[in-house]
Amino acid sequence: MSAAVAPSAPPEPAAMPSHFGQQQTPVTGVPVPINVADKRVPKKTPGRWSTDLCHCCHDVSSCCLTCWCPCVTFGRIAEIVDRGSTSCGVSGVLYAMMLCLTGCSCLYSCFYRPKLRGQYFLDESPCTDCCVHCCCETCALCQEYRELKNQGFDMSLGWHGNMERQKRKAAAFPPSVQQSMQR
Repeated sequence: MSAAVAPSAPPEPAAMPSHFGQQQTPVTGVPVPINVADKRVPKKTPGRWSTDLCHCCHDVSSCCLTCWCPCVTFGRIAEIVDRGSTSCGVSGVLYAMMLCLTGCSCLYSCFYRPKLRGQYFLDESPCTDCCVHCCCETCALCQEYRELKNQGFDMSLGWHGNMERQKRKAAAFPPSVQQSMQR
């Protein structure tokens, strides 16, 4: 008599999708088995920022926005980096309060740079994130703003607006269905 399988037991290996535990080789795109139990799963190596820290004049409009209203720039960055969980307004107001009460708004904004770097696999350069924000807050915010714009975000739309825009683009260009070969 066979014992019943507990409901929390993992499915048998044959029930797993064919791509489970595989990665594609970068050149051919052919699935290659990997050891799922191995904790040393290959990680993407950090890359370069799309613009350098002091290239503020490459985007004059964001440079001016950051110089005169850094709370708006930071709020927009925070909303995108937090993927809509915090609004531009809330983050911007908190930033402005830190700036007015302590004069050290960099103590708040420096926590978003590592989040941004983690999401887009960017180098921690030219020095540590806190040093960048403490020494050159305006340049750091400008660079982060430009990076998100270069990643394809329309910063004025916020997270939810960008997601709606992406859905509209996907609906306008549905994936093409390949026809099967016929004789």
